[in-house]
Amino acid sequence: MTGKPAVLGGTPLLSTPLPMTRPTLVDQPGTMERIRAILASGMLTDGPTVAEFEHQAARYLGVEDVVAVNSCTSGLMLVLRCLGRTGDVLLPSFTFMASGHAVMWNGLRPRFADVAPDTFTLDPRAARAGDPVAILGVHTFGMPADADELAKVAAARGAELILDAAHGFGGRYPDGTRVGSKGLAEVFSLSPTKPLTTAEGGLVATDDRSLAAELRHARNYGNPGDYDSRLVGLNARMTEISAAMGLCALPALDATLDRRRALAGRYVDGLAGLPLGVQRVPDGCTPVYKDFTILVDPRRFGIDRDRLAQTLAAEGISTRSYFDPPLHRQTAYASCEPVDLPVTDAIAGQCLTLPLYSHMPESAVDMVIEAIIRAYDHREELA
Repeated sequence: MTGKPAVLGGTPLLSTPLPMTRPTLVDQPGTMERIRAILASGMLTDGPTVAEFEHQAARYLGVEDVVAVNSCTSGLMLVLRCLGRTGDVLLPSFTFMASGHAVMWNGLRPRFADVAPDTFTLDPRAARAGDPVAILGVHTFGMPADADELAKVAAARGAELILDAAHGFGGRYPDGTRVGSKGLAEVFSLSPTKPLTTAEGGLVATDDRSLAAELRHARNYGNPGDYDSRLVGLNARMTEISAAMGLCALPALDATLDRRRALAGRYVDGLAGLPLGVQRVPDGCTPVYKDFTILVDPRRFGIDRDRLAQTLAAEGISTRSYFDPPLHRQTAYASCEPVDLPVTDAIAGQCLTLPLYSHMPESAVDMVIEAIIRAYDHREELA
């Protein structure tokens, strides 16, 4: 049996707390030079750096156009606004609140659907319900959703497929194409917890040039430049400094993601002997692993998710319960039509996200694994 967990009086494994996530800031040559040039120019928005970042991101993703915005949430709001439609939007409840908020802010009605029990992404079979004007898929924790099947479901209903790709920049679908290349548009987040960060920011990837043009107006209040706004847009512009950060970090992204996948693989291998659930990688997909999340079923593991989180916290290890409660159980969505989502409820009640960031040392992963094994070995006392 392993050493006694700290919560039972043992010595904590870590003397310095281990954060759940930390931004990995790539110190590329030229970053500060770019920023100094931007400051000297006096042009902090709507400048050439944003345009260059959009061009390079589009090349990386293999899409016709990328529109830079100040957040993924703004991007989702604006894509839905540019649809110009009313009615229902079908989306998973097991997602970050921004997915649903973007729907609600546009006066559209969220219709929550269940997720697949193994990938945690929107189940195409559940997406067949209702008559939505749009289906909003989510690449949960950076795992590519089944975009091709969702596209078929959307087409059969005359709906648009939009993908909340907040977690997914750099991932690949089974056909080898980059996440960003499916549906009407895919919307990315570049916030500090993402592998590619611009401090705050987002990108909308699309092959629809007319949508991209409308989004460029929409991110600037709907103003095409003559102060006669064509639609009710937002101030959703990305700053030049944020774009400079993105440009300098983009060349190192593939190596960053390889590192994250290696760390996630280390977790999978180290926890393989324990009765825990992990997110399945669909055949041919390349995930991003924005997060690494396990499922803790107390009937199999001996203690529940919350008790394991407390046990890890006593060892100095931070965790999160993403996404609990799911959207259909959050106060802001109490007015929505009640829905029975057994898979979502089960996953939300068991999910625990472990520490993972791109420059995290392998020894830290091993320490988390040891702490979880220690908890399992002492499960009867902890229960």
